Amino acid sequence: MDQLKRSLLEAPIIEKDGYHYFVHPISDGLPKLDPGLLREIVIRIIRKAELENVDRIVTPAAMGIHISTAVSLMTDIPLTVIRKRQYGLDGEVEIAQKTGYSENEMYINDVREGERVLVLDDVLSTGGTLASVLEALDEIGAEVIDTVAVIKKVGGENKAADAGYDIKTLINVDVIDGEVVIIDEDGDD
Repeated sequence: MDQLKRSLLEAPIIEKDGYHYFVHPISDGLPKLDPGLLREIVIRIIRKAELENVDRIVTPAAMGIHISTAVSLMTDIPLTVIRKRQYGLDGEVEIAQKTGYSENEMYINDVREGERVLVLDDVLSTGGTLASVLEALDEIGAEVIDTVAVIKKVGGENKAADAGYDIKTLINVDVIDGEVVIIDEDGDD
């Protein structure tokens, strides 16, 4: 995880309404995303995630798409993106997404009862997005085999953990005095 660790330590920090936010290629698409960094992350996800019997990868738009696409290509597991656009298709499920700095509606399409899914996301910060996604998948009747977020920002509320969901992470960080600090370079299992 040398590239991920190094890239996080170099990440600029901005403040949005009192929330300290690191700007990173995995979570923001800038600065540029180096293919070696993406490859390192995908290999680590494949090694860490429970992939046996997974029917589908599910990811929230937008910043989980590049990670999930790469994992899908390497594992041949199909991918469904949870979108911020409503399509009105049969079986569409609306999710209220609330993060530390925004609120949106998202929509799950084409995930069925009994389907076994791997949920992937870029960052676990407040846990709001993942908690909403996991609750919606439970309501649909999908079986969540595993959930992985690349980066966990520690030190705040984690709605996903509070709701009883276990989420694996690749690396855990905090923002202290305007800098990213690595808390656990192996993340959570």
